[in-house]
Amino acid sequence: MRCLAKISALILGLLLSLPAHANALALSLTTPTDTAKDTTKNADLVSELISAAESNGMRVIVIENTTSQGTSGNSETPRTNAMELLPPGATSLMQIQTEVIAFRETLKGKLAQLPAAIAATEAALRKKSPSGTLRPYVRALYWSVLLLIFGALLERELYIKRIVRRWLEPDLKDNPKGYIEKIPVLIKRALLKVVGVIVSMVVAFFTGSMMFSDVPPESIQFTIAVIYIGYAACRLLSIIWRMILAPYLSRYRIPHIADKSARTLYHWLWLVSSINVIVIMISIWLGELGEESHITAVLTSVFGAVVAIANIIMVVANRKVLSSAICNGKKFIEANPVPRLLSRIWLPAAISYFVFSWLEMTYRVVLDKPISTPLIAGAYGILISILCVYGLINYFIERFFQREKRYVTLPPEETTSTSESTETPSTIETTDTGEAAEDAPTDTVINHQTLSTYEDLARRVASILSILAGLWALTKIWNVNNPLMQTSSFERGLDGIAILFFGYIIYHIVRIWIDNKIQEEGGDISLAPGDEGGATGASRLATLLPLFRNFMLVVISLSVIFSALLEMGINVSPLFASAGVVGLAIGFGAQTLVRDIFSGAFYLFDDAFRRGEYVDIGDVKGTVEKISVRSFQLRHHLGPLHTIPFGEIQFLTNYSRDWVMMKLPLRLTYDTDPEKVRKLIKKLGQRLMDDPIIGDTFLQPLKSQGVLEMVDSAMIVRVKFMAKPGDQWVIRKRVFQEIRDLFEREGIKFAHREVTVRLAGDTPQNLSEQQTRTVAAAALNDELEDEPPSSGDDR
Repeated sequence: MRCLAKISALILGLLLSLPAHANALALSLTTPTDTAKDTTKNADLVSELISAAESNGMRVIVIENTTSQGTSGNSETPRTNAMELLPPGATSLMQIQTEVIAFRETLKGKLAQLPAAIAATEAALRKKSPSGTLRPYVRALYWSVLLLIFGALLERELYIKRIVRRWLEPDLKDNPKGYIEKIPVLIKRALLKVVGVIVSMVVAFFTGSMMFSDVPPESIQFTIAVIYIGYAACRLLSIIWRMILAPYLSRYRIPHIADKSARTLYHWLWLVSSINVIVIMISIWLGELGEESHITAVLTSVFGAVVAIANIIMVVANRKVLSSAICNGKKFIEANPVPRLLSRIWLPAAISYFVFSWLEMTYRVVLDKPISTPLIAGAYGILISILCVYGLINYFIERFFQREKRYVTLPPEETTSTSESTETPSTIETTDTGEAAEDAPTDTVINHQTLSTYEDLARRVASILSILAGLWALTKIWNVNNPLMQTSSFERGLDGIAILFFGYIIYHIVRIWIDNKIQEEGGDISLAPGDEGGATGASRLATLLPLFRNFMLVVISLSVIFSALLEMGINVSPLFASAGVVGLAIGFGAQTLVRDIFSGAFYLFDDAFRRGEYVDIGDVKGTVEKISVRSFQLRHHLGPLHTIPFGEIQFLTNYSRDWVMMKLPLRLTYDTDPEKVRKLIKKLGQRLMDDPIIGDTFLQPLKSQGVLEMVDSAMIVRVKFMAKPGDQWVIRKRVFQEIRDLFEREGIKFAHREVTVRLAGDTPQNLSEQQTRTVAAAALNDELEDEPPSSGDDR
């Protein structure tokens, strides 16, 4: 906050000092006599103002102005430090105000000395020049650039096309998988490119040595060294960005960016990075040879503004590409919440950072405060380091888990890592730079919505650690030495954050382990829409593990939260006391809830039912779909979902254990031979046992139980079969169909319901139409009363 206040004060100081800047520049162009007269008048006026202020009881702080001491750029006049004049115990507002005054006065002085500083810098450069002019520096720049271009062309034609391509082609694959196949090729190519940069510099240096045999003066040697260092830095940055974005080798590109976007972004990054390098090199060269701090400070601020504007233009022009890369190539709605948030806030945050970095640098150079590392260049260095380290960590993660998978025998399609991208191979072309290029983008969307494996968790932890390391390095570059960061409260807060981080890891380790065990036990069993239910459910372990998982995750979460609070110095004893009182109140007021929980525990311990089993509890029946602490849900085969508290269960019938016996009654006429029926059903049962579709579902074949009973209009013959739970419904349909076709072929008839009405006295011919209807209705009601009750099975 103090740094932000300083920057705000810096802006205010710049605005307040604009009229003074114009007066100071005009003053520097007047004659010495006029200047002396004006200085005397200003001194008298200042003395009068000071006397009037002191007589009114005001405290006056005088900051010495260096402009009155001369105009020579080489004269160093001691400047009073405004902070030293502050009384002990001065408030932060007073300190900021004092620094604003110091900044404004110093800036006015530097701008007043700017014409003299420019002349002094030119004089210093001429003095160190071998010919006393600036031409040797221009000549050194011209020949160095020309020789480096010659070295780069030689590198491209001989080294890249004849050596690098031959060494890289055997390693290139049409469809590389994951970091483990991409990273080695990218690193190898980058190292070969670095060797190529060294080759071009060596060629340029020896060519120049042969062309110019004389040893140049020290200032020219320094100029050439700065040019060569700048060339090497620009080339190295190009290699690093090319390794990260792979603009001409899309099948090896790790970020999810299209070809055209990757090339555009690469050129932008290389251009802006090169501008940054050139600005730094010019500042170093002027600071070493110019010997004038005022001109260096002004140029540093101007160059910093150029760099900040170039970076702002770059991020605005590539905002969509970078937002898509942050979302991992997914659409905004499909991305995780954290990447979605970052994709929204990164652009204003980056623009604010560039502006803030320029203002902070201006503030420091004006007040002659040391600048360890330019903030924008430092941010680029941190970003590159994070990306490279993250890629290497993922490479080692993939390598480790691939080695672990070798001990498990799985089909090839199951051993493929979930994080490996599946890219479509396309035709490879060759660009004029000697690199492979692809026309079609091979963007691949990888779903990382949940952490389902330890490898996914390791990647998540690696990304979090990379970001934290980047933030830590950023504080070091900013040289943050806030007293608040040295307090014990801040350290305890960091310890609390560390506990939450390790708790996050333990939480997901336990969750993934239990989820894997559930998958080993058969996974989640869900009832498909329209399924009649009754099949064998999940194992007992698969039923209890979800409850155990929820219990463990709650325990881990509470333990981590309480540990973090204790580490931060927060007393949690009142929370435990309050929890005890609340628990006692709940115990008295929620006896039904307690009964449900204990009943459910005993049902589960007794293994009365499991997930996926078909149960009947009297009024409700269906497939067990979900089990919680106090209730479970039954999905009826017609669709309704019933939620039943455990305490409401009086009895429970389970239809999905071990086996099921299905008995089917057949109504046959009295002239049917029961023995013939028995033999036909037996042969049908043997044939169904050999059926390729339902044969394996039989536990006992279909057979006849003989005549069950004799009714008025039919002889009831019953058949039965034993099957696996859940399969009896399919078998029943097939059995009815086969029996109907079999009896039709054998001439066996099914008995229809008949009602015989005997009338006393009158013959049927003498009955009226109304009497006939009355007799028929009475007979039908009597038949329905004699009909056996339905089982209620509507499947």
